[in-house]
Amino acid sequence: MQPETLNFFDKVYEVAKQIPFGRVSSYGAIANYLGATRSARMVGYAMNGSSGKDVPAHRVVNKKGMLTGKHHFDGTNLMQQLLESEGVEVIENQIQNFQKVFWDPAKEL
Repeated sequence: MQPETLNFFDKVYEVAKQIPFGRVSSYGAIANYLGATRSARMVGYAMNGSSGKDVPAHRVVNKKGMLTGKHHFDGTNLMQQLLESEGVEVIENQIQNFQKVFWDPAKEL
């Protein structure tokens, strides 16, 4: 990997670490905040590689509030269980009241 890729991942991790308990953000919102509007997929790659980095990757979902990254978590339903333990309601891989629990780093940071 090139250094700028690692640097981008580190920036993603720093933003994700600031998502409050019981709130969620999206890959695209994080990419947009970092000035990389078309890099939502790269944010997803960063989340996939965040294991062991104390990053709350379960709080990052797609722009519609779907748990599209759940297959990267151990077990069959760990991402949903982690979100529900924070009070976020999930039905059929979809966050309920998504706009209410959505955290936009561009507005919050």
